[in-house]
Amino acid sequence: MIKYGIDRTTVRWIHNWLSDHTQRVVINGFTSDWKTVSSGVPQGFVLGPLLFNIFINDLDEGVEGTLIKFADDTKLGGVANTREEKERIQNDLDKLEQWTETNRMTFNREKCKVLHLSKKNNNIQYRMGGISLSSSTCEKDLGVLVDHRLNMSQQCDAAAKKANTILGCIKRSIESRSRDVIVPLYSSLVRPHLEYCVQFWAPQFKKDIDKLEQVQRRATKMVSGLQTMSYEERLKDLGMFSLQKRRLRGDMIAVFKYLKGCHSAEGLALFSVAQEGRTRNNGMKIQGSRYRLDIRKNFLTVRAISHWNRLPQEV
Repeated sequence: MIKYGIDRTTVRWIHNWLSDHTQRVVINGFTSDWKTVSSGVPQGFVLGPLLFNIFINDLDEGVEGTLIKFADDTKLGGVANTREEKERIQNDLDKLEQWTETNRMTFNREKCKVLHLSKKNNNIQYRMGGISLSSSTCEKDLGVLVDHRLNMSQQCDAAAKKANTILGCIKRSIESRSRDVIVPLYSSLVRPHLEYCVQFWAPQFKKDIDKLEQVQRRATKMVSGLQTMSYEERLKDLGMFSLQKRRLRGDMIAVFKYLKGCHSAEGLALFSVAQEGRTRNNGMKIQGSRYRLDIRKNFLTVRAISHWNRLPQEV
């Protein structure tokens, strides 16, 4: 803590708080002897996550690949097309293993998996502490399922299934079919599962788009008096938009935040602002790029460009 510039008074206060702790175990009324706690932070305390983040802050020192840390989850990424790139990733894993030995904190190797991306991936094996890491075809990252094909179909299936389950619970447990009851319940309990982090995993195929939209179709049909109307008429009557329109609106808001809002620093790395030309535009046009793979067309940084550039300046 002193290394990162925290004043000595605060360090002394936390030191006194962590020192001279004892603990014992109670099982069915029987208690063990008191034992001195020589390390660690008591579980459940507010300072626990803060001190843990300070403790692992130097985990990425010397690592050449992309290292992402979130709480106690650590992800290492890199390109491995050549032998040198493969060895670089393995060296990074060795450095992480060396850090754990130095700081007496080990990775759970049973949970450490390798996710190989792209169709022509060589599926190279990697090691941690002399143990080969098993490969995985799909992993959950902050609640989003990411598979080796990056088509996000599994995430769409999971989101639709969870939303349908909650909608079914509402249908069985709520007797009223009034719009004043159904619409708020759907908006607060069901739709968030269909739109959580959707700017990242936006559906790419028509079957996935229809699968998500079907949940909202079912919800609007639950409202009394609207069963005979078409889906578009029900949305208009309820003052709602389709999920596809909401995703497009969310894309535009996300791009705005990256370019002119709270994420402008990251936006300069993700988007390339076009030079002012002779044609009329909104004053913040984004420069598009050509890509060899069709899958990249579905990324936010590509799919949102044409829609953003067509926005009027007042919008």
